[in-house]
Amino acid sequence: MKQRDSSLEPRIPLTRERIFQAAVVLADERGIDSLTMRALGEELGIEAMSLYHYVANKDELLDGMVDVVFSEIELPTVDVDWKTAMRRRAISTREALARHRWAVGLLQSSTSPGPANFRLVNAVLGCLRAAGFSVENAVHAYSAQDAYIYGFALQEKTLPVDTPGELAEAAESMRRQFSADEYPHIAETITEQVTKPGYDFADEFEFGLDLLLDGLERLRGAADA
Repeated sequence: MKQRDSSLEPRIPLTRERIFQAAVVLADERGIDSLTMRALGEELGIEAMSLYHYVANKDELLDGMVDVVFSEIELPTVDVDWKTAMRRRAISTREALARHRWAVGLLQSSTSPGPANFRLVNAVLGCLRAAGFSVENAVHAYSAQDAYIYGFALQEKTLPVDTPGELAEAAESMRRQFSADEYPHIAETITEQVTKPGYDFADEFEFGLDLLLDGLERLRGAADA
């Protein structure tokens, strides 16, 4: 049987989009600190210098990667009530950040937002405005939601455990390190909540999100200050 000549196989054209997608995969698998032009070039089967024909530098690469993450977030629509739309967007954002842990902290730091970022921001503001929020209050509502979503995602990223079982074990281990008489409320929380079967810290996200959205309801229809 003849060996296939790989040189005769069609090469997938190199594009900025393909570079960004490959960089996202690389960061997901190895961590953002492992992402270098050399490593990315090896992943794509090209010389690192060839990448500079498509991206000017590492910052532009990171901007493109961030926009890939934004493109995975569900855009809110006006065909459902605003709370449902905002809730879906928030959950979708958290899920995207869970898939791409390296992106937490980068999504809002770019000085060169991409088209997916603009589409999301415009859709969120448009949904809030259609729901009756004034321009000023739409900005308040947008900022409050993003602070909560990204803050929770960052908290999840820094947790030393990944599963409810691991969290329960870590909490129980911590409880054994101090006296319940000295820290009674922490001990109570661990024994009565965190280590109970079925407790999942991830559930706290939607609980807090609903509280936030209920609070923002007061701004809807209110005049600017």
